[in-house]
Amino acid sequence: MTHPGLTPTVTRMLHDKLYEKRKVAALEIEKLVKNYTSNEATQDIQRVISLLAAEFTLSQNSHSRKGGLIGLAACAIALGNQHIQPHLESLIKPVLICSSDPDSRMRYFACESLYNIVKVSRADTLPYFSELFDALSKLSADPDPNVRNGSDLLDRLLKDIVTETPTFDVTAFVSLLRERMYTKKQFTRRFLVQWLKCVMSIPEVDILVFLPELLDPLLLILGDPSKEIRNMCQSTLGEFQTMIQKSPDKVDFNNMANIIITHSQSEDLLIQERSLNWLVHFISLAGSVVLKYLSGILGAILPTLAHEDVLHKNIRETAKRANVSLMKLITPALDKEQTDQTPNTNLPLTEIVDVFTEHLDFDSTYTKSAVIRWITHLLIKIPYSIFDHVEKIFTEVMKRLSDPADDVVLLTLECMAEMASSVAGTPIDSQVFVGTRLKLNTSLHTSNTPLVLNVYFTKFISRLLRYFKNDQDLLEKRSSFIIRQLCALLHAENVFRALSSSLTFSEEQQELEDPRFCSHAIKKLNTILMTSSELSELREKLKNKSGKENSDLFCCLYKSWCHNPVAAICLCLLTQNYQHCCTLLQKFSDFELTVDLLMELDKLVQLLESPIFAYLRLQLLEGTCRQHLTKCLYSLLMLLPQSRSFDTLHHRLNCVPDSTLLPALSHDSEPGNRLVDVDFNQLFKHFVDVQLRHAEFKRHSRLQASIT
Repeated sequence: MTHPGLTPTVTRMLHDKLYEKRKVAALEIEKLVKNYTSNEATQDIQRVISLLAAEFTLSQNSHSRKGGLIGLAACAIALGNQHIQPHLESLIKPVLICSSDPDSRMRYFACESLYNIVKVSRADTLPYFSELFDALSKLSADPDPNVRNGSDLLDRLLKDIVTETPTFDVTAFVSLLRERMYTKKQFTRRFLVQWLKCVMSIPEVDILVFLPELLDPLLLILGDPSKEIRNMCQSTLGEFQTMIQKSPDKVDFNNMANIIITHSQSEDLLIQERSLNWLVHFISLAGSVVLKYLSGILGAILPTLAHEDVLHKNIRETAKRANVSLMKLITPALDKEQTDQTPNTNLPLTEIVDVFTEHLDFDSTYTKSAVIRWITHLLIKIPYSIFDHVEKIFTEVMKRLSDPADDVVLLTLECMAEMASSVAGTPIDSQVFVGTRLKLNTSLHTSNTPLVLNVYFTKFISRLLRYFKNDQDLLEKRSSFIIRQLCALLHAENVFRALSSSLTFSEEQQELEDPRFCSHAIKKLNTILMTSSELSELREKLKNKSGKENSDLFCCLYKSWCHNPVAAICLCLLTQNYQHCCTLLQKFSDFELTVDLLMELDKLVQLLESPIFAYLRLQLLEGTCRQHLTKCLYSLLMLLPQSRSFDTLHHRLNCVPDSTLLPALSHDSEPGNRLVDVDFNQLFKHFVDVQLRHAEFKRHSRLQASIT
């Protein structure tokens, strides 16, 4: 069969199975088309191209298709750069069809043919760039290495054309690139990242504009099993970071924030680390812009802080840097006014508090600590805004008091202290508080601001006592630590006044009115008061100062200390109210001297031998109150059984010289109690009432036990 323009010989050779004969035919076609071109026989040229496309490249015979491919390439070479443009579509499209042929040799020849066509047409090829790029992305992942090598040649050529063409449509290219970057094929991923790096190298292209579209698939490619592809992707991301550093104003942080947040929670360690690294850069460059995404960012960072193994070290350290940078963005300028009821829309506090609540239940000490530090930070920087959510925060943070880690408990107490003394809270009416506010964010240095406690202080003390009541282990093992730290944070006098008021029997305190618990709690508080260094200032005030304020403090403590007779005795000895102490000790004859009571008396004797009560021992020699003091100690001695404590106290009293060697006492002027403005008769009546209620409680408990 003859074809217009082609001799039977040329036609036969194009169908031949031998490459050499097809090549000879191609040379003849090249001569023919060159002749047509010189004669401007455009229709004849098109007729030849159409013939090659229809009769050869679409043939069922593979050799014919190969002949068609080499013939089309010959046409392109013959036309040259100046005449190829009108025929380009007819040349490229048949070859593109062959590029997806099942036969690998056919695909290879298609690459070769495309290379020759593109080499001639150069920039005129760009209108067909999307089709060429699509074909190349598939050929780059071809299972046949020869096809991949052939496509590499075409790929490099096309890149050269793109980089030298100012009119290249980057927007269309990015769209093509992005939709293909989600592939999991390694060769295709390498091909796509290489193309991205190529376009990034073009000075005229502002690739940062397209970063929001590319960042998500790029981070996914970072998890590729191939080290080469991972390194290539890291390099590309690094180049983007450098660009962002130079031109942060061109970056659309808003459209990338959620992408970074999502990948910061990836299970792939490299993706997670790089995403967190980007997060640190974003926070640094975007500043307050990222605050609207704070809940999401915290949701990504906080779990990461829980990693303790070496494998996650870089991730953890990067998360720490991000966390610190975020905290610096929270300033008092973000706080709403005291009278303003409108929430700050740039700071999604409701969502942030939900994130805090979720992560407070984590097992990790580091995560819980970070959450509590955040809450304390917000209470310091934006108290009025965060107090809209204080009720939920209060309940959740309080639960951390029973945490096994001391660091978490300490941070919880600091947070509670800041909450209880916050200016945003409703102050407690008609009460003057001792001390000044602490700056928790500056290593607990004091400020000159007077301490004003709000209703959450009372609420905290009440809840704390309830925790102690319901958790015996917490009371036994952690109460001392908790109370001492509270005293350091909110001043010992304020804390002890509040605890004492809450433990004093009254109509309002029915919930805590468990005499057994109250007695045990007072025993703990008395030990803390008498021995802890944090309480030294309060001890000195109770011991030496006088006046109405000090008398009120003594009465406040005394009313709850009555729950524990030995604690009440100890308080009277500390405050040098020896006459009243004698009265109380005489009342002990009406009590059931249980083993527990005798053991407490034993500990009291040991306490009297400690440095804290050195002043008391010296008063046995020359104190104006030594008569009542001596009687107190002898009364105590008479209550003790024969034991080591009995011997200790007896020996101490035997050390006192004969009264004739001591200064004479004027019985008329000797003060039995140091606090002269206190109604001790009324206090004694209260002591008796409290002890009667304890006795009634014991009888009732025994009756209940006998019934069951």
